[in-house]
Amino acid sequence: MQFSLTSFRVAVIGGGPAGLIAAQTLAQGGAQVDVYDAMASVGRKFLLAGRSGMNITHAEPYADFVTRYGASAQALRPMLDAFGPQDVRDFVQGLGLETFVGTSGRVFPTDMKAAPLLRAWLHQLRESGIRFHMRHRWLGWQDGALRFAAPDDAGVAGACEVLVTPDAVVLALGGGSWARLGSDGAWLPLLASRGVEVAPLAPANCGFDVAWSEHFSGRHAGEPLMTVAVIARDAQGQEMRRQGQFVVTQGGVEGSLIYALSAPLRDQIAAEGHTTIWLDLMPDWTPQRVLNEVSRPRGARSMASHLQSRLGIKGVKAGLLRECLSKEQFSDEAQLAAAIKRLPVRLLRPRPIDEAISTAGGVRWDALQGAMLKALPGVFVAGEMVDWEAPTGGYLLTACFAGGVAAARDALTWRAAAITPS
Repeated sequence: MQFSLTSFRVAVIGGGPAGLIAAQTLAQGGAQVDVYDAMASVGRKFLLAGRSGMNITHAEPYADFVTRYGASAQALRPMLDAFGPQDVRDFVQGLGLETFVGTSGRVFPTDMKAAPLLRAWLHQLRESGIRFHMRHRWLGWQDGALRFAAPDDAGVAGACEVLVTPDAVVLALGGGSWARLGSDGAWLPLLASRGVEVAPLAPANCGFDVAWSEHFSGRHAGEPLMTVAVIARDAQGQEMRRQGQFVVTQGGVEGSLIYALSAPLRDQIAAEGHTTIWLDLMPDWTPQRVLNEVSRPRGARSMASHLQSRLGIKGVKAGLLRECLSKEQFSDEAQLAAAIKRLPVRLLRPRPIDEAISTAGGVRWDALQGAMLKALPGVFVAGEMVDWEAPTGGYLLTACFAGGVAAARDALTWRAAAITPS
Protein backbone atom coordinates (compact mmCIF):
# COMPACT_ATOMS: atom_id res chain seq x y z
CA MET A 1 0.00 0.00 0.00
CA GLN A 2 1.62 3.26 -1.11
CA PHE A 3 0.20 6.76 -0.54
CA SER A 4 1.75 10.16 -0.95
CA LEU A 5 1.72 10.83 2.78
CA THR A 6 5.09 12.47 3.37
CA SER A 7 3.51 14.99 5.74
CA PHE A 8 1.66 12.29 7.73
CA ARG A 9 3.31 12.18 11.16
CA VAL A 10 2.58 9.15 13.34
CA ALA A 11 3.65 8.49 16.91
CA VAL A 12 4.08 4.81 17.74
CA ILE A 13 4.11 4.31 21.50
CA GLY A 14 5.72 1.03 22.49
CA GLY A 15 8.84 -0.59 21.08
CA GLY A 16 7.86 -4.24 21.19
CA PRO A 17 7.18 -6.41 18.12
CA ALA A 18 3.71 -4.91 17.48
CA GLY A 19 5.01 -1.35 17.69
CA LEU A 20 8.10 -1.97 15.60
CA ILE A 21 6.28 -3.69 12.78
CA ALA A 22 3.62 -0.97 12.86
CA ALA A 23 6.39 1.62 12.51
CA GLN A 24 7.92 -0.30 9.62
CA THR A 25 4.59 -0.63 7.80
CA LEU A 26 3.83 3.07 8.30
CA ALA A 27 7.24 4.11 6.98
CA GLN A 28 6.81 1.86 3.96
CA GLY A 29 3.50 3.64 3.35
CA GLY A 30 5.22 7.03 3.27
CA ALA A 31 4.54 8.28 6.81
CA GLN A 32 6.99 10.05 9.09
CA VAL A 33 7.31 7.83 12.15
CA ASP A 34 8.53 8.44 15.70
CA VAL A 35 8.73 5.53 18.13
CA TYR A 36 8.49 6.28 21.85
CA ASP A 37 9.34 3.78 24.58
CA ALA A 38 9.68 4.05 28.36
CA MET A 39 12.74 1.80 28.48
CA ALA A 40 16.33 2.59 27.55
CA SER A 41 16.11 0.31 24.50
CA VAL A 42 13.35 -1.36 22.51
CA GLY A 43 12.42 -5.05 22.40
CA ARG A 44 13.27 -5.90 26.02
CA LYS A 45 10.56 -8.54 26.42
CA PHE A 46 11.25 -9.84 22.91
CA LEU A 47 14.89 -10.45 23.84
CA LEU A 48 14.05 -12.16 27.12
CA ALA A 49 11.50 -14.42 25.45
CA GLY A 50 14.19 -15.45 22.97
CA ARG A 51 16.68 -16.64 25.57
CA SER A 52 15.32 -20.17 25.45
CA GLY A 53 15.03 -20.14 21.64
CA MET A 54 13.36 -17.47 19.51
CA ASN A 55 10.06 -19.12 18.58
CA ILE A 56 8.66 -16.78 15.91
CA THR A 57 5.56 -18.68 14.74
CA HIS A 58 4.11 -22.15 14.19
CA ALA A 59 4.01 -24.30 11.05
CA GLU A 60 0.80 -26.25 11.67
CA PRO A 61 -1.95 -26.01 9.01
CA TYR A 62 -3.41 -22.52 8.97
CA ALA A 63 -6.96 -23.76 9.62
CA ASP A 64 -5.71 -25.23 12.90
CA PHE A 65 -3.46 -22.26 13.65
CA VAL A 66 -6.28 -19.72 13.81
CA THR A 67 -8.28 -21.84 16.27
CA ARG A 68 -5.54 -21.39 18.92
CA TYR A 69 -6.93 -17.94 19.72
CA GLY A 70 -10.10 -19.33 21.27
CA ALA A 71 -12.93 -16.85 21.69
CA SER A 72 -10.98 -14.17 19.79
CA ALA A 73 -10.24 -16.32 16.74
CA GLN A 74 -13.00 -14.79 14.63
CA ALA A 75 -12.00 -11.21 15.49
CA LEU A 76 -8.31 -11.88 14.85
CA ARG A 77 -8.87 -13.84 11.65
CA PRO A 78 -8.83 -10.86 9.24
CA MET A 79 -5.53 -9.64 10.71
CA LEU A 80 -3.98 -13.11 10.53
CA ASP A 81 -5.28 -13.58 6.99
CA ALA A 82 -3.45 -10.40 6.01
CA PHE A 83 -0.24 -11.18 7.91
CA GLY A 84 0.02 -14.77 9.05
CA PRO A 85 2.61 -17.43 9.90
CA GLN A 86 4.21 -17.53 6.45
CA ASP A 87 4.43 -13.73 6.39
CA VAL A 88 6.31 -13.85 9.70
CA ARG A 89 8.81 -16.31 8.21
CA ASP A 90 9.17 -14.17 5.08
CA PHE A 91 9.73 -11.10 7.25
CA VAL A 92 12.54 -12.80 9.20
CA GLN A 93 14.12 -14.08 6.01
CA GLY A 94 13.93 -10.54 4.63
CA LEU A 95 16.25 -9.53 7.47
CA GLY A 96 18.81 -12.04 6.19
CA LEU A 97 18.00 -14.82 8.67
CA GLU A 98 16.88 -18.30 7.67
CA THR A 99 14.23 -20.22 9.61
CA PHE A 100 13.50 -23.87 10.32
CA VAL A 101 10.63 -25.92 11.69
CA GLY A 102 11.31 -27.87 14.89
CA THR A 103 9.92 -31.31 15.67
CA SER A 104 6.99 -29.73 17.55
CA GLY A 105 6.04 -27.57 14.57
CA ARG A 106 7.44 -24.41 16.16
CA VAL A 107 9.43 -22.15 13.83
CA PHE A 108 12.79 -20.65 14.81
CA PRO A 109 15.60 -18.64 13.23
CA THR A 110 18.43 -21.04 12.44
CA ASP A 111 20.64 -19.62 15.22
CA MET A 112 17.68 -19.77 17.68
CA LYS A 113 18.51 -16.27 18.98
CA ALA A 114 16.49 -13.06 19.25
CA ALA A 115 19.37 -10.56 19.43
CA PRO A 116 20.65 -10.90 15.82
CA LEU A 117 17.08 -10.62 14.53
CA LEU A 118 16.43 -7.47 16.56
CA ARG A 119 19.75 -5.88 15.55
CA ALA A 120 19.08 -6.44 11.86
CA TRP A 121 15.53 -5.17 12.22
CA LEU A 122 16.51 -1.97 14.05
CA HIS A 123 19.18 -1.23 11.46
CA GLN A 124 16.56 -1.55 8.75
CA LEU A 125 14.09 0.65 10.64
CA ARG A 126 16.63 3.41 11.22
CA GLU A 127 17.70 3.26 7.59
CA SER A 128 14.07 3.88 6.62
CA GLY A 129 14.07 7.14 8.59
CA ILE A 130 12.18 6.04 11.71
CA ARG A 131 13.22 8.05 14.77
CA PHE A 132 13.47 6.48 18.23
CA HIS A 133 12.86 8.31 21.53
CA MET A 134 13.94 6.22 24.51
CA ARG A 135 13.04 6.74 28.18
CA HIS A 136 9.85 8.50 27.12
CA ARG A 137 7.01 7.27 29.34
CA TRP A 138 3.56 8.06 28.00
CA LEU A 139 1.36 9.87 30.55
CA GLY A 140 -1.78 10.38 28.47
CA TRP A 141 -3.03 13.53 26.76
CA GLN A 142 -2.95 17.23 27.55
CA ASP A 143 -5.04 19.59 25.43
CA GLY A 144 -5.03 17.08 22.58
CA ALA A 145 -1.25 16.52 22.67
CA LEU A 146 0.55 13.38 23.80
CA ARG A 147 2.26 13.91 27.14
CA PHE A 148 5.53 12.14 27.96
CA ALA A 149 7.84 12.02 30.96
CA ALA A 150 11.23 12.35 29.29
CA PRO A 151 14.91 12.61 30.24
CA ASP A 152 16.48 16.04 30.61
CA ASP A 153 19.63 17.19 28.84
CA ALA A 154 21.70 15.36 31.44
CA GLY A 155 19.89 12.11 30.67
CA VAL A 156 17.95 11.93 33.94
CA ALA A 157 14.83 9.87 33.16
CA GLY A 158 11.50 11.52 33.90
CA ALA A 159 13.11 14.84 34.78
CA CYS A 160 10.99 16.83 32.34
CA GLU A 161 7.80 16.56 30.31
CA VAL A 162 7.34 16.98 26.58
CA LEU A 163 4.19 17.38 24.50
CA VAL A 164 3.89 15.85 21.03
CA THR A 165 1.10 16.48 18.51
CA PRO A 166 1.19 13.88 15.71
CA ASP A 167 -1.47 13.35 13.06
CA ALA A 168 -2.17 9.82 14.32
CA VAL A 169 -1.10 7.50 17.13
CA VAL A 170 -0.45 3.75 17.28
CA LEU A 171 -0.50 2.41 20.82
CA ALA A 172 1.45 -0.83 21.25
CA LEU A 173 2.13 -0.80 24.99
CA GLY A 174 1.80 -4.52 25.66
CA GLY A 175 -0.17 -6.20 28.43
CA GLY A 176 0.72 -6.29 32.10
CA SER A 177 3.25 -9.09 32.51
CA TRP A 178 6.99 -8.63 33.11
CA ALA A 179 6.51 -5.00 34.16
CA ARG A 180 10.24 -4.52 34.67
CA LEU A 181 10.61 -4.82 30.89
CA GLY A 182 8.11 -2.05 30.20
CA SER A 183 4.64 -3.59 29.82
CA ASP A 184 3.02 -2.62 33.11
CA GLY A 185 -0.60 -2.02 32.06
CA ALA A 186 -0.48 1.63 33.21
CA TRP A 187 -2.31 2.59 30.01
CA LEU A 188 -5.62 1.00 31.11
CA PRO A 189 -6.89 3.91 33.22
CA LEU A 190 -5.62 6.40 30.63
CA LEU A 191 -7.85 4.86 27.97
CA ALA A 192 -10.75 4.13 30.30
CA SER A 193 -10.85 7.81 31.32
CA ARG A 194 -11.33 8.65 27.64
CA GLY A 195 -14.36 6.40 27.24
CA VAL A 196 -12.57 3.34 25.83
CA GLU A 197 -14.11 0.03 26.91
CA VAL A 198 -11.46 -2.11 28.59
CA ALA A 199 -11.46 -5.46 30.37
CA PRO A 200 -9.23 -5.92 33.45
CA LEU A 201 -5.90 -7.56 32.70
CA ALA A 202 -5.51 -11.16 33.85
CA PRO A 203 -2.57 -13.58 33.76
CA ALA A 204 -2.31 -15.91 30.75
CA ASN A 205 0.18 -18.71 30.14
CA CYS A 206 0.70 -18.76 33.88
CA GLY A 207 1.35 -21.10 36.78
CA PHE A 208 -1.03 -21.83 39.65
CA ASP A 209 -0.82 -22.08 43.43
CA VAL A 210 -1.34 -25.42 45.17
CA ALA A 211 -1.37 -25.96 48.94
CA TRP A 212 1.56 -28.39 48.98
CA SER A 213 2.78 -29.60 52.35
CA GLU A 214 6.17 -28.32 53.46
CA HIS A 215 7.48 -31.88 53.29
CA PHE A 216 6.47 -32.33 49.67
CA SER A 217 7.57 -28.91 48.40
CA GLY A 218 10.83 -29.14 50.33
CA ARG A 219 11.68 -32.43 48.63
CA HIS A 220 10.33 -31.88 45.14
CA ALA A 221 10.14 -28.15 44.28
CA GLY A 222 11.79 -27.57 40.90
CA GLU A 223 11.41 -31.18 39.73
CA PRO A 224 9.87 -31.75 36.28
CA LEU A 225 7.05 -34.17 35.69
CA MET A 226 7.96 -35.83 32.43
CA THR A 227 5.51 -37.77 30.28
CA VAL A 228 2.30 -37.00 32.11
CA ALA A 229 -1.17 -36.01 31.01
CA VAL A 230 -3.45 -33.41 32.55
CA ILE A 231 -7.23 -33.73 32.45
CA ALA A 232 -9.15 -30.49 32.95
CA ARG A 233 -12.52 -28.93 32.13
CA ASP A 234 -12.94 -26.55 29.23
CA ALA A 235 -15.16 -23.47 29.18
CA GLN A 236 -18.23 -25.64 28.45
CA GLY A 237 -17.48 -28.01 31.33
CA GLN A 238 -16.31 -30.81 29.04
CA GLU A 239 -13.18 -32.72 29.95
CA MET A 240 -10.07 -32.18 27.83
CA ARG A 241 -6.77 -34.03 28.00
CA ARG A 242 -3.28 -32.78 27.16
CA GLN A 243 -0.01 -34.72 27.38
CA GLY A 244 3.41 -33.19 27.96
CA GLN A 245 5.41 -32.00 30.95
CA PHE A 246 5.37 -29.40 33.69
CA VAL A 247 7.24 -28.50 36.85
CA VAL A 248 6.32 -28.67 40.53
CA THR A 249 7.20 -25.38 42.23
CA GLN A 250 7.54 -24.40 45.87
CA GLY A 251 3.93 -23.33 45.94
CA GLY A 252 2.26 -24.87 42.92
CA VAL A 253 2.69 -25.92 39.30
CA GLU A 254 3.98 -24.27 36.12
CA GLY A 255 5.38 -25.16 32.71
CA SER A 256 4.24 -25.72 29.14
CA LEU A 257 1.49 -28.24 29.87
CA ILE A 258 -0.04 -26.02 32.56
CA TYR A 259 0.29 -22.89 30.40
CA ALA A 260 -1.62 -24.59 27.58
CA LEU A 261 -4.60 -25.03 29.90
CA SER A 262 -4.26 -21.79 31.85
CA ALA A 263 -7.15 -19.85 30.27
CA PRO A 264 -9.99 -22.20 31.27
CA LEU A 265 -8.34 -22.95 34.62
CA ARG A 266 -8.03 -19.23 35.40
CA ASP A 267 -11.64 -18.59 34.42
CA GLN A 268 -12.92 -21.51 36.52
CA ILE A 269 -11.08 -20.20 39.57
CA ALA A 270 -12.54 -16.74 38.99
CA ALA A 271 -16.04 -18.24 38.85
CA GLU A 272 -15.79 -20.92 41.54
CA GLY A 273 -12.91 -19.88 43.82
CA HIS A 274 -10.77 -22.90 42.88
CA THR A 275 -10.58 -25.69 40.32
CA THR A 276 -9.25 -29.22 40.02
CA ILE A 277 -7.02 -30.90 37.49
CA TRP A 278 -6.37 -34.62 37.30
CA LEU A 279 -2.95 -36.09 36.55
CA ASP A 280 -2.37 -39.27 34.60
CA LEU A 281 1.06 -40.32 35.80
CA MET A 282 1.23 -43.23 33.33
CA PRO A 283 -0.41 -41.81 30.19
CA ASP A 284 0.86 -44.54 27.88
CA TRP A 285 -0.57 -47.34 30.04
CA THR A 286 -4.18 -48.50 30.15
CA PRO A 287 -5.98 -48.46 33.51
CA GLN A 288 -6.16 -52.25 33.46
CA ARG A 289 -2.42 -52.62 32.92
CA VAL A 290 -1.73 -50.24 35.81
CA LEU A 291 -4.09 -52.18 38.07
CA ASN A 292 -2.54 -55.50 37.04
CA GLU A 293 0.97 -54.30 37.94
CA VAL A 294 -0.08 -52.65 41.21
CA SER A 295 -1.92 -55.84 42.22
CA ARG A 296 0.99 -58.20 41.62
CA PRO A 297 2.31 -59.89 44.78
CA ARG A 298 5.03 -57.74 46.35
CA GLY A 299 6.14 -59.93 49.21
CA ALA A 300 8.03 -58.01 51.88
CA ARG A 301 8.61 -54.98 49.63
CA SER A 302 7.00 -51.67 50.51
CA MET A 303 4.39 -50.26 48.16
CA ALA A 304 6.83 -47.50 47.17
CA SER A 305 9.45 -50.07 46.15
CA HIS A 306 6.79 -52.08 44.37
CA LEU A 307 5.66 -49.04 42.34
CA GLN A 308 9.21 -48.25 41.34
CA SER A 309 9.94 -51.84 40.34
CA ARG A 310 6.74 -52.59 38.45
CA LEU A 311 5.74 -49.18 37.05
CA GLY A 312 8.87 -47.05 37.26
CA ILE A 313 7.10 -44.57 39.55
CA LYS A 314 9.60 -42.78 41.77
CA GLY A 315 10.76 -39.30 42.71
CA VAL A 316 8.21 -36.54 42.23
CA LYS A 317 5.55 -38.89 40.85
CA ALA A 318 5.79 -41.08 43.94
CA GLY A 319 5.80 -37.95 46.09
CA LEU A 320 2.59 -36.73 44.46
CA LEU A 321 0.81 -39.97 45.25
CA ARG A 322 1.85 -39.67 48.89
CA GLU A 323 0.88 -35.99 48.94
CA CYS A 324 -2.56 -36.34 47.41
CA LEU A 325 -3.72 -39.69 48.81
CA SER A 326 -4.49 -40.75 52.37
CA LYS A 327 -2.61 -43.69 53.88
CA GLU A 328 -5.68 -45.84 53.39
CA GLN A 329 -6.00 -44.89 49.70
CA PHE A 330 -2.28 -45.46 49.10
CA SER A 331 -2.51 -48.94 50.68
CA ASP A 332 -5.60 -49.95 48.72
CA GLU A 333 -4.46 -51.41 45.39
CA ALA A 334 -7.60 -50.49 43.45
CA GLN A 335 -7.70 -46.91 44.74
CA LEU A 336 -3.96 -46.47 44.19
CA ALA A 337 -4.16 -47.76 40.62
CA ALA A 338 -7.09 -45.46 39.90
CA ALA A 339 -5.16 -42.49 41.32
CA ILE A 340 -2.12 -43.21 39.17
CA LYS A 341 -4.38 -42.69 36.16
CA ARG A 342 -6.43 -39.84 37.62
CA LEU A 343 -4.83 -38.05 40.57
CA PRO A 344 -6.76 -34.93 41.67
CA VAL A 345 -4.79 -31.73 42.34
CA ARG A 346 -6.65 -28.63 43.54
CA LEU A 347 -5.53 -25.29 42.08
CA LEU A 348 -6.18 -22.31 44.34
CA ARG A 349 -5.29 -19.25 42.25
CA PRO A 350 -3.22 -18.16 39.26
CA ARG A 351 0.24 -16.84 39.97
CA PRO A 352 0.55 -13.02 39.99
CA ILE A 353 0.17 -11.27 36.66
CA ASP A 354 3.75 -10.02 36.63
CA GLU A 355 5.00 -13.63 36.57
CA ALA A 356 2.80 -14.61 33.62
CA ILE A 357 4.19 -15.00 30.12
CA SER A 358 1.33 -12.94 28.72
CA THR A 359 -1.99 -11.41 29.69
CA ALA A 360 -5.65 -11.53 28.77
CA GLY A 361 -7.94 -8.53 28.95
CA GLY A 362 -7.34 -5.02 27.63
CA VAL A 363 -9.17 -3.04 24.95
CA ARG A 364 -12.42 -4.81 24.16
CA TRP A 365 -13.12 -5.73 20.55
CA ASP A 366 -16.37 -3.75 20.69
CA ALA A 367 -14.32 -0.61 21.37
CA LEU A 368 -12.58 -0.94 17.99
CA GLN A 369 -13.43 -0.10 14.42
CA GLY A 370 -10.80 -2.20 12.70
CA ALA A 371 -7.75 -1.28 14.79
CA MET A 372 -8.92 2.26 15.58
CA LEU A 373 -10.50 3.23 18.87
CA LYS A 374 -14.10 4.31 18.28
CA ALA A 375 -13.85 6.80 21.16
CA LEU A 376 -10.58 8.29 19.87
CA PRO A 377 -10.45 8.73 16.08
CA GLY A 378 -6.88 8.65 14.81
CA VAL A 379 -5.71 6.44 17.69
CA PHE A 380 -4.99 2.81 16.79
CA VAL A 381 -4.05 -0.11 19.05
CA ALA A 382 -2.04 -3.26 18.45
CA GLY A 383 -0.63 -6.32 20.14
CA GLU A 384 -1.40 -7.47 23.67
CA MET A 385 -3.29 -4.26 24.45
CA VAL A 386 -6.31 -5.84 22.76
CA ASP A 387 -8.41 -8.42 24.63
CA TRP A 388 -7.13 -11.65 23.12
CA GLU A 389 -4.85 -14.41 24.36
CA ALA A 390 -3.02 -17.34 22.88
CA PRO A 391 -0.84 -20.26 23.98
CA THR A 392 2.91 -20.23 23.63
CA GLY A 393 4.36 -21.76 20.49
CA GLY A 394 4.67 -18.72 18.24
CA TYR A 395 1.00 -17.79 18.39
CA LEU A 396 1.54 -14.77 20.65
CA LEU A 397 4.24 -13.24 18.49
CA THR A 398 2.39 -13.89 15.24
CA ALA A 399 -0.75 -12.13 16.50
CA CYS A 400 1.34 -9.19 17.75
CA PHE A 401 2.89 -8.85 14.30
CA ALA A 402 -0.50 -9.18 12.61
CA GLY A 403 -2.04 -6.58 14.93
CA GLY A 404 0.80 -4.14 14.36
CA VAL A 405 0.51 -4.42 10.59
CA ALA A 406 -3.27 -4.03 10.79
CA ALA A 407 -3.01 -0.90 12.97
CA ALA A 408 -0.51 0.69 10.58
CA ARG A 409 -2.52 -0.12 7.47
CA ASP A 410 -5.70 1.18 9.07
CA ALA A 411 -3.89 4.40 10.00
CA LEU A 412 -2.67 4.85 6.43
CA THR A 413 -6.15 4.17 5.04
CA TRP A 414 -7.70 6.60 7.54
CA ARG A 415 -5.28 9.33 6.53
CA ALA A 416 -5.73 8.64 2.82
CA ALA A 417 -9.51 8.96 3.21
CA ALA A 418 -9.05 12.27 5.05
CA ILE A 419 -6.92 13.82 2.29
CA THR A 420 -8.77 12.39 -0.70
CA PRO A 421 -11.20 14.91 -2.23
CA SER A 422 -14.80 13.74 -2.02
